[in-house]
Order: sequence, then structure tokens, then C-alpha cells
Amino acid sequence: MTRVLSLLPAATEIVCALGAGDRLVGTTHECDYPPEIQHLPRVTTTPIDHTLSSGKIDEAVRRMRAEGQAVIALDRSQVEALRPTLILTQNLCEVCAVDGNATRALADLFDPPPTVLHLTGQTLGGVYDDIRRIGAALDLQPDAEDLVAGMRYRLAHLPGAVPTPTPRVVSVEWLDPLYLAGHWVPELVAAAGGEEVGAVGGEPSRRRAWAEVAAMQPDVVLIMLCGFGIRRAQDEWAAFARANPVVVSMIGAARVRFVDGNAYTSRPGPRLVEGAEAIRKVLRDQGLGAREATAAERRGH
Repeated sequence: MTRVLSLLPAATEIVCALGAGDRLVGTTHECDYPPEIQHLPRVTTTPIDHTLSSGKIDEAVRRMRAEGQAVIALDRSQVEALRPTLILTQNLCEVCAVDGNATRALADLFDPPPTVLHLTGQTLGGVYDDIRRIGAALDLQPDAEDLVAGMRYRLAHLPGAVPTPTPRVVSVEWLDPLYLAGHWVPELVAAAGGEEVGAVGGEPSRRRAWAEVAAMQPDVVLIMLCGFGIRRAQDEWAAFARANPVVVSMIGAARVRFVDGNAYTSRPGPRLVEGAEAIRKVLRDQGLGAREATAAERRGH
């Protein structure tokens, strides 16, 4: 049976969604879903203290990269002991997971070397293709097609009414420095009934200035911080807003809302659908159409 080492939370979730969780032999320190994989060995570590603020974490990451240090380190001896025959990794972000080239170099030390499968999806279509590729590697092609079909159906039939008029949305992936979410997030916003005005689907998340966000005239600013749940994102925003009142003033007409970025929008896997559902709920709960509501607020009603 295939012995799978997942070096990416999204890959772990895909394998389990395909019903192959029993083939996993190891995961990363960031793999926290589904609950039944928590007993597996963790083969990665990071010296980054994730209790630090967004700005301090960014400083630490930049310093390590400048010094040539790995942000996420791989325990070579543990990987060798696990004897994986399939390693799942990615080349999308060297901060979010083990560098793909380092993984391949490690795999080449094995005899025979395990198969290394890089997930490359940057759009929903790319995520579907990655699911199919994992399904093929596990000889579970029909299950992969069923999973993709289910995701497509759920995205096309999200619960709740579509918000009207269409809210203008800016999705924030990181607060300090400010990054607006790209990749598949604009598609999730569109599926939820909004218009993402801060990024283009399929393009990388990009660093922007708050003045640029204000110029976009968003009705809703969605805080969906990479690696952070809602409570942590709320705390980050509260601290950031206290320290940057000018930013709050610039986007004061917009309604700041929160989505669990760690679980639902940063991981290119099955739970992206739940991300779209969460975004739909946020937009729907605005009550009046977002632009109509903010206009009413400006009039003092």
C-alpha cells in the first residue's frame, strides 16, 4: 500500500477526503484537520513564534530568508524512518510549507526514491486538477472525480440568498504588511455573490497600501489571515486598528468582517467550499445591500 507523507495541510485534507487517511504515515506541524490524523508523526518544525504579531512574524521570516535559513525545516531522519513512497508538497509558497526543491533533493537520497507530487493549483480549476492528480497517485480516480463534482455542486448551490446589489469586496490575507488575497479567493468571493476588487483570480497575493484599498471603495473588507482563525484575526485587527487610526479612518465606510483563513481560504483543498459558504454568510448578513447600507450610514440613518 502507498505510504503517503503529506507536507501540506491541504494535501492532508485531500487525502482524507478521498478516504485514504489510513495511508498517511506522517504530516507537518501545521496539519490540524481532520481530527483523526492528529496521532501521526510530525516531520516539520519552525523557529517562528506564531504568537507574535503579524508584523513581527513578517520580520522574522524576512530575516531568516535573508540569512538563508529554512522557515520550515524537515526532519530528515524521521522522514527516512517513515519510508514514504509518495510525498505531497508544493512550490506555491516557500513560507507556508517545506520548499519543494528541498523535498525533491531529500527524496533523491532514498533507494528507490519516493514519488514527489507538487501541488500547483492557483485557481479553483487548478485545485480540482491537484485533487485528480492525488487521486491518480493513490489509484482513486473515481473518488477524486466524485470529490471534485461535489465541490462544484456545492459552490453552485451555496445556501442563502445572493446579496444584492453585488457588494464590492477586498480580501485581506495579511495585515502587516498588507497583502490582498489572490489565487482562488476572488473565485470564492464571486461564488458567494460578491465582486473582489482587490485582486484578480489566479494571480499571487500582492502587497498593497491601505490608501489603495480606500481608493477601491470596498463595501466589505474581509479579514481572512493566512494561518489564523477568526479569534486570532479579530485580535490582530483590533491591535492594528488601535495602532493605525488613520487606516481605520480611510476605510471607515467599509464594514470589516472576518473569515477563518486558516481553515477555509488559505488551504487549496476541499474546505474551500466552506470558505465560500462563510463569505456568503458574511455578505448576506449585511442586511441591506452593502453599498445601500453604507450610504444610509453616511446619511445618518
